[in-house]
Amino acid sequence: MENTSHTTSFLLTGYKETGDLQYLYFIILLLVYMLTIAANTVIICVICVESSLHEPMYMFLCSLQVNGLYGSTALCPALLVNILSESHEISHTACLLQIYCLHTYGMCECLSLAVMGYDRYVSICHPLHYSTIMCPSRVYTLIALTWLFPFSVFTVMIIVTSRLPLCKRIIEKVYCDNYSVVRLSCSDITVNNVLGTISVAVMLVPPLLLVVYSYAQILRICLKSSPASRSKALNTCVPHLITVINFFVTTMFELLQSRFNMQHVPLLIRILLSVQFLILPPLLNPIIYGFRSNKLKQKVEKVLCSKLTFPSRQ
Repeated sequence: MENTSHTTSFLLTGYKETGDLQYLYFIILLLVYMLTIAANTVIICVICVESSLHEPMYMFLCSLQVNGLYGSTALCPALLVNILSESHEISHTACLLQIYCLHTYGMCECLSLAVMGYDRYVSICHPLHYSTIMCPSRVYTLIALTWLFPFSVFTVMIIVTSRLPLCKRIIEKVYCDNYSVVRLSCSDITVNNVLGTISVAVMLVPPLLLVVYSYAQILRICLKSSPASRSKALNTCVPHLITVINFFVTTMFELLQSRFNMQHVPLLIRILLSVQFLILPPLLNPIIYGFRSNKLKQKVEKVLCSKLTFPSRQ
């Protein structure tokens, strides 16, 4: 029997849930995307131009914000176009490209958060050796690994997925993800399932364990410290901890939804929850760090004020 292995496009049926509210969703998403771009760009620029922020914690934060721009740009423009479109179709090539970008974004986010947790652990638990352990060469190496490792791993995954013969073209989501496309195949997908499980385990479990270990050690040190030292240590950890919880909780839901039958949950709810880990972290991360880090907040205010007052000095 002949199959449709040469599928040229996919139909994203999740957009049918927008109904008459498509223009409202478009406006909300556009505002969210613009705010995400602006907030992340400001943080990145301030960290780059302010030499006093060229510390490991802020360099890791800069990398996290760049990844936020990467992930939101891989998703939001396509969502905005499709919300107002009547066909809601995406080409095979564009679908694979979106899969590659969104999955590498998620992997980079996991590793970045793990590295930032390790940085806080070294800073609080080994303060006398911090400058030696987190030397510039090591910081740049860790940042490079958080980017190169995910792209290397998922290149293999996307090549395997692109070779699958496809019998169907309907994806019940508003974007393409690897497992949704794999399930459309008319051939044996055991290899894809094994590779997918391994990649999820490698990219999610070790970073999460590293974060848990780091904060367990930080908590142990804080319990032995004075109230003032404890408060200072916890204040530096709160933004990162909020970011970790925000990302991993929403990511866990998406993984559960992809692997298990959740038809009992209304489709609109599933769609909204499935895009949270792609939309909320890039939006909230710069806001969380901007408000919770006094040093960064002061530098942002200084740069913005200088730009706003510059014309009046002419």
